[in-house]
Amino acid sequence: MRLIPIECVRENSILGKTIYSDDGRALLRAGSTLDDVRINRIKQLKIFSLYIVDEYSSVEIEDVIKPELRQKSVSVIKETFSDIERIASNHKFEKRRLNDYTKQEQNYFNSINSISEELIENILSNKNLLVSLVDIKSMDNYTYAHCVNVAVISIILGISLNLPKKSLINLCTGALIHDIGKAFIPREILQKPGKLTNEEFEIIKYHPQYGYDFLGKFFDLSSHIKLIALQHHERFDGLGYPNKLDGENISYLARIVSIADVYDALTSDRPYKRAMCPSDALEYLMSNAGTLFDYDMVDVFCKIIIPFPQGTIVSLSNGDIGIVEETLPNFPLRPIVKIIKSDRSNDIGRKINLIDTLSIVISNIQYEI
Repeated sequence: MRLIPIECVRENSILGKTIYSDDGRALLRAGSTLDDVRINRIKQLKIFSLYIVDEYSSVEIEDVIKPELRQKSVSVIKETFSDIERIASNHKFEKRRLNDYTKQEQNYFNSINSISEELIENILSNKNLLVSLVDIKSMDNYTYAHCVNVAVISIILGISLNLPKKSLINLCTGALIHDIGKAFIPREILQKPGKLTNEEFEIIKYHPQYGYDFLGKFFDLSSHIKLIALQHHERFDGLGYPNKLDGENISYLARIVSIADVYDALTSDRPYKRAMCPSDALEYLMSNAGTLFDYDMVDVFCKIIIPFPQGTIVSLSNGDIGIVEETLPNFPLRPIVKIIKSDRSNDIGRKINLIDTLSIVISNIQYEI
């Protein structure tokens, strides 16, 4: 199974991962044959990448959480955000007074806390704590699916950093609602298909403070959760927002979420740009370790991400094309590759361990053969 842009999907390809509607219903199940009609319908859902199974890549890429739990989590986040957004819109996106809030919002946060515990238990029960699957999101459902994916990635990084269970719950809950301040940002700005103006970006930059102020109304929420909402856009070099905090002045949990947030955003299709491949996103994080991000956390993060999952077809710097067969621990950018196309016929079928063959690197991901 491999991930490819929808424009590269050929008729009669086999769908590798089930496609869900915004409300969690299965629209097209894994194993379905993709004809032109189905491909066009998927495009109408504003989904621009698909997992397919073909003669080159039949191995399934496992998600670290159950699909049912992922959809349940997205639904809870969507319901929470939508209700807050509706009320905020009625108040012209102004922050509301304490006595304006109802018990409904508190019930939502109780549900989110339950989801956090489910996600953590599900991930802890999974022996494979590596991120190899890029979550496919529709444009309309992006914010909610993004929050869930950020939570999943944050939990895995948190486990790798040896956080205790209580901290993992705070981390997961904070990650799930890290963008809750966007409920106070007009939707036409959030869903603008083109590049934001400077004025629009300045409005977007208010969302961490809005989220923190909103969460401050709920006194039973941990301060660690609230600080994730406030500080997930702070930078390690002090050039982030809203308060230009630097280094260890940024909450430990917020530093984790900031890495997961950027990685998922870079590897997701957006209305104004297509997704970056996981290897390029990982290189971006590595090149900004110590400036944008906590250096030690990025170092650990690189060990839990598989940028070239088994079945990925890649172009090599020597001109050959190969298929990734295995990624060894601590070397995410240098997997074992089986050659499937080469000008040297004797090399076809040969396996190359890129850890040992330093003269060859992966140039890019190949979507069509």
